Amino acid sequence: MIAFRYFCMKHRLMKHLTWTLLLLLSTFHGHAQFSGGGESNPGLETHKESLEKFREMRFGMFIHWGPVSLKGEEISWSRGKQIPKDEYDNLYKEFNPVHFNAADWVSAAKAAGMQYIIITSRHHDGFSLWDSQYTDYDMAATPYGKGILKELAEECEEQGVRFGTYYSICDWYHPDYPVIYPAPDYSFNEARSMDSATQLQMERYITFMKNQLNELIRDYNTFLIWFDGEWEWAWTHEMGMDMYAYLRELKSDILINNRVDKGRAGMEDKSRSAVFAGDFATPEQKIGDFDNEFAWETCMTIGEQWAWKPNEKLKSKKECIHTLLQTIGGDGNLLFNVGPMPDGRIEKQQVDRLTEIGQWLSINQEAVYGTRGGPYLPSEQMVSTYKENKIYLHLLTNPGRELVLPVEEGTGIKSACFLQDNSPLKIHHDNETVTLTLPERLPDEVATVIVLTLDRSATEIDLIKIL
Repeated sequence: MIAFRYFCMKHRLMKHLTWTLLLLLSTFHGHAQFSGGGESNPGLETHKESLEKFREMRFGMFIHWGPVSLKGEEISWSRGKQIPKDEYDNLYKEFNPVHFNAADWVSAAKAAGMQYIIITSRHHDGFSLWDSQYTDYDMAATPYGKGILKELAEECEEQGVRFGTYYSICDWYHPDYPVIYPAPDYSFNEARSMDSATQLQMERYITFMKNQLNELIRDYNTFLIWFDGEWEWAWTHEMGMDMYAYLRELKSDILINNRVDKGRAGMEDKSRSAVFAGDFATPEQKIGDFDNEFAWETCMTIGEQWAWKPNEKLKSKKECIHTLLQTIGGDGNLLFNVGPMPDGRIEKQQVDRLTEIGQWLSINQEAVYGTRGGPYLPSEQMVSTYKENKIYLHLLTNPGRELVLPVEEGTGIKSACFLQDNSPLKIHHDNETVTLTLPERLPDEVATVIVLTLDRSATEIDLIKIL
């Protein structure tokens, strides 16, 4: 069999200069990328211990759910389109998820190897999944008659899963929120002037938001607020920074994503990132670019839409696991979404897929949790993670009988083995490369993990690009 090889760059000096430049640029764009309260709050930095624990967890469950599941259409975005507004806004009167069981949801997340849960406490449609003191458009008004966040939060604590909440900034149902969706002229997202009447509306609306968010923190101890809906013209940069500071006053160690502000612009132009409030970036439905300086989390659906869809086509086991590995290899977290059915259950095909992911993770968890991405930058064939004196090579394809990798000068490889069964691999090592001799058939057809044990800490290894 012809060996498939990873080649180091032709000239070591060029490699060194290229990566030195990239690291300098990363440092230059520096210490305020998604790192606290934005330009109005320069002394309000991200809670470092909370962020470090978050990054170590690596894998979480996103849950999009609400009365719209009765129709099997997309949450919020179908309002006024696939479902007439009046019909959509009255679905809560029929919403009775009698089979909701918090233990089942959390157990499904645990079975998948997920370390935290983020649920849509309130999406753009304005419906609240808890019994809120500040609105009647909530779970208490449904035939079910009570909120579900308390049970879910308590069950998360019982099973050792962190509990967090998604909260939409925009609310197309609330009378004080001035953006109309869908707009008759399709211009709901166009910038508009904030006249005095609109300013008064937004002041009332922000008070409503703060009251609800206070409930989520006070009553459910959410460890993270995952904002969305910040793109609309009615929400300003100043409002975002103010909201971030308000929440950190309520709970000093809470984490808040970059969508509290206009921070997604900072993802595109990192030279502007110091301007915006937020603790981590949020690429959506795509795997984020490698970034080991500042935290990020990809959010992605297990199927075709965020809310439950009947007869939905799910991502395959291989697609799911490779998505997770490409994400952690880029030094990010993966927030993987499921959509429960209207009766409160997560459907069997989704649970089965989650269990398959968890079975892989139960064998390979050492190479995932508590690791950082690198030192080998992700490719379609392989990603890597590391911790302490170990590098984990996640093979996404079969490289053939030999795997040749560049190594940093002065780095000794003490041993190499498959993580799945601890079987050792033959190593040939010189100053610039290490060659691993592989069997014709790898232990895992989906993703095989090789452990390299070094003679020094893996944190000392510079980033390495493989071609």
